[in-house]
Amino acid sequence: MLALSSLFLVGPMGAGKSTLGRMLADLLDKTFVDSDRVIEERAGADIPWIFDLEGEPGFRVREIQVIDELTRQPDLVLATGGGAVVRPENRAALAGRGIVVYLRTSVPTQLARTSKDRNRPLLQKPDPRQILTDLLAAREPHYTAIADLTVDTDHIHPRALAEQIVQYYLEHHENA
Repeated sequence: MLALSSLFLVGPMGAGKSTLGRMLADLLDKTFVDSDRVIEERAGADIPWIFDLEGEPGFRVREIQVIDELTRQPDLVLATGGGAVVRPENRAALAGRGIVVYLRTSVPTQLARTSKDRNRPLLQKPDPRQILTDLLAAREPHYTAIADLTVDTDHIHPRALAEQIVQYYLEHHENA
């Protein structure tokens, strides 16, 4: 039986996965890793470039490899990309190898948090609100299906939210 020592954060873009991930890693004395940053480092290019050259399918292949590898590492806080859950391989790796926290957020909050970010290829289209609405409708069932804990990030300070997640982790971690 694999000890569930790692914490995996899932949710849409702008939910706060990277911000909370860093806080959680600090509070739990774990290593923080952002799967999108690992993909960029290995590709030697940013995500928009990967999408331009390989399309979303090419990016997802890279993502499957990185998530499989990272979820096998102990004592990690992993922030995943918003679309990581679309592939069943990723859902299985996340759900089976750690504690999964779904950071739920509303579309208006996502828009406010991502409006100036040009590193999000899926939002570089005419109607970002509709794109985010459609993505959430398609992905939310996957987020909820693999989540051990779901928390809303819209109206709570990140530090308070991190403390809430740490409490859950300590209560449910197999080696706590």
